[in-house]
Amino acid sequence: MPCCALAGIAHGFCAYRRIGDRSQADKEDPDLEVVDQVPILPPVNGYLFLDKAKFRASFAGDLDAAKAGFMADSQVPWGVNALDGTVTKAAWKTRPSWYMVTKDDRMIPPDAQRFMAKRAGATVVEEHGSHAIYVSRPEIVAGFIAKVASGVTVGSA
Repeated sequence: MPCCALAGIAHGFCAYRRIGDRSQADKEDPDLEVVDQVPILPPVNGYLFLDKAKFRASFAGDLDAAKAGFMADSQVPWGVNALDGTVTKAAWKTRPSWYMVTKDDRMIPPDAQRFMAKRAGATVVEEHGSHAIYVSRPEIVAGFIAKVASGVTVGSA
């Protein structure tokens, strides 16, 4: 067995996609709330950024202004083509999954997170925190990952 076999999946504040889903597919799903206030700027040379002036409110509302400002200034752009990427394999269909819902997230609404986690059959934990909970509350995220890791063994999936 390869050293990097995937035994389980721990996710939080992100999207679980189905086979055939495109990144923008959830905007077409009537069961999910659409977040119109996500401050994605128009593409520049094929890349997207979040509006720095709105970054803290939407992405890092539980961080102090200096830390959120640093994150806004150090964003890594993502390609416009990523929005049209199609899922060809959904790991959560064949592996146990856990999901941390970030209840104060302004990038992916908590109800959308709950919907995707339920669809994936994930074990769900809910925590107060923004989309940047890994920075604002790293001990919570690390504890979540440690708990998941301690309950999964290679070959159990």
